Amino acid sequence: MNLAILGFIMVIIFMILIMSKKMSALAALIIVPTVFGLIGGFYSNLGEYMVDGLLTVAPTGIMLVFAILYFGVMIDAGLFNPVIEAIMKAVKGDPVKITIGTVALASLVALDGDGTTTFIITVTAMLPLYKKMGMNLYILSTLALLSIGVMNMTPWGGPTARSISSLQLTTEEVFTPIIPVMIAGILFAVFAAYVLGVKERRRVGIKNHLSLTLDEMHNSNGTDEDEKALLRPKIVIVNALLTILLLIALITSFLPIPVLFMIGFAIALLINYPSLEVQSELIKRHAGNVLAVVGLVFASGIFTGVMNGTEMVDEMAKALVNVIPESMGNHFALITAILSMPFTYFMANDPFYYGILPILAESAQQFGVAKAEMARASILGQPLHVLSPLYAAGYLLVGMLGIDYGTNQKVVMKWAIGSSVFMIFVAGIIGVISF
Repeated sequence: MNLAILGFIMVIIFMILIMSKKMSALAALIIVPTVFGLIGGFYSNLGEYMVDGLLTVAPTGIMLVFAILYFGVMIDAGLFNPVIEAIMKAVKGDPVKITIGTVALASLVALDGDGTTTFIITVTAMLPLYKKMGMNLYILSTLALLSIGVMNMTPWGGPTARSISSLQLTTEEVFTPIIPVMIAGILFAVFAAYVLGVKERRRVGIKNHLSLTLDEMHNSNGTDEDEKALLRPKIVIVNALLTILLLIALITSFLPIPVLFMIGFAIALLINYPSLEVQSELIKRHAGNVLAVVGLVFASGIFTGVMNGTEMVDEMAKALVNVIPESMGNHFALITAILSMPFTYFMANDPFYYGILPILAESAQQFGVAKAEMARASILGQPLHVLSPLYAAGYLLVGMLGIDYGTNQKVVMKWAIGSSVFMIFVAGIIGVISF
């Protein structure tokens, strides 16, 4: 069977299984690629491909383990309580203000370009308020994903840096012209927040006298007296400085991200809880969340390994490129922007930006379309990319909210596509890419 067709069928079957709740994401990520690898006749090398995939996601898995533990310690110590309290006072029980506040907070936190920290901080701050108001948690997920989908386009976020390096361009050529488009993307997220907030306002109403104290916030999360005893209000400034230093180190790539979180976690643990007994209890308490998230990450490594090792992903890319008629050559940037949505959804950023984008850019040059324009176009599909089953932080978000992965896909996908399409439209109007 043609590998491209096999690959597309595999992805479609995977999506049907998880969105219809016939299979959990964890099981589907392992079983579906295994079955299709066997169908494709890759019996002898299938194990090797899987191991390669696991090695690829291993740094991400390690990073998530210690990121969850680090922010778990900070949450237990009460680092974010002042922020939560300020948000609670500002929104005054209005669902519209809560949803817009969600976008504002998520966008600000996402300046570091990392979905893991964005989701941990945003969910920690907003989840108690959503629960107190009786608001739909899928809205919180939607707004957090729309925000990181735009902010992921910063040079340190990943895709922009990859597009710049793969086409040997400069940050000024690619990122600077994209800034107004990113602003448009955040405005779209605010629009989504307003629309969803109005719906929730009609459903749950405005609770003008809502007063969620920190004690009530902890109680709404099922916090018991022992957990309240973990709060460290006297060293909140120390914890804040440590977190700021960690974020600066992440942005400047001072050390590899997994290493930074490992060091950060060790320091945070010693500063806040010097008792070995308490340290042990804390690690056990967060182990369930770590296992659930990292299990999905390593399962996605199986999916990625089979896709890459069998070269299904390469054939899928070629099939999509080959369907572009020569008469559409002058619109290559627009076509690339549109293709970036499915491409970055079906595959990780690395194979797209280092494998597919150079091919597209080389082809575009034959029609007079500059490489810088192609690089800009290639990152406009990021709002959909953060919904990809290969995007590890997405599992963390779903796990923290306690919502269903497949349902989340259905709820968020139309907004993610809308965000990308709106940014593509704005990019064309202001001349960032040519139509």
